[in-house]
Amino acid sequence: MDLVLEAADRHLLTPYVYPAGWPEAEPCRQLLSLFVITNLGALALYLLFGTLSYYFIFDHELKKHPQFLENQVSREISYALRSLPWISVPTVALFFAEVRGYSKLYDNIEDSPYGWSGVFLSMLSFLFFTDMGIYWIHRGLHHKLFYKRFHKPHHLWKIATPFASHAFHPVDGFMQSLPYHIYPFLFPLHKVTYLGLYIFVNVWTISIHDGDYRVPRLLRHIINGSAHHTDHHLYFDYNYGQYFTLWDKIGGSYKSPTSFEGKGPHDYLRKLREK
Repeated sequence: MDLVLEAADRHLLTPYVYPAGWPEAEPCRQLLSLFVITNLGALALYLLFGTLSYYFIFDHELKKHPQFLENQVSREISYALRSLPWISVPTVALFFAEVRGYSKLYDNIEDSPYGWSGVFLSMLSFLFFTDMGIYWIHRGLHHKLFYKRFHKPHHLWKIATPFASHAFHPVDGFMQSLPYHIYPFLFPLHKVTYLGLYIFVNVWTISIHDGDYRVPRLLRHIINGSAHHTDHHLYFDYNYGQYFTLWDKIGGSYKSPTSFEGKGPHDYLRKLREK
């Protein structure tokens, strides 16, 4: 995040926003800047990619499903916009720790002992590490001690749209993002790679709520896509994973998507039309 902060300072904040005597490295200034940047960035990613997905990928026929709520899209957006600022508070604290040099993020490829191969391997390990972390956090949020208070609001959307992707209770949203933020404090990671992965995970979160169940046949039971996550919203106790089905299979919570078996939401709508 320090790359984004440096760019914001250089091109906008220092010349046009902050008083000339306020040093860029002053902690209060960094916290304030990070809070604004994080909120604007999260809002831009959510609304931009959510809107593109909603209008160009999401099948609007799903809005005719009996479990699609009245005014659901506006309710999803409203809930997300209320939650994002609260989610950003602990997120900014972690970004601040990164900016102050407490993480293992590095600037140059030469700083990695394995060069470009290290960058590639770190991307893979990031995906597997965060998938594992999110699986167990997500599954824990389904425990009766936490579900009703924190995770149930996200399950209000049985037939989700891309705008449901960030419509979490703030505690739920932050807890499920925690593995992304923990990783660079435990393992070396290139700063630009981290920014790219941060954007990717937000887009992926939108994609598993987009109602597009198409996955290459060979990957259907490996990749945790929209079909898997739709069944999670419908049946609750299955498919907790984020990118892969690995931990659901290990944890005994894997469910082959009903959409792959001719029993999904689209099939239900088709049978209604036939009647």
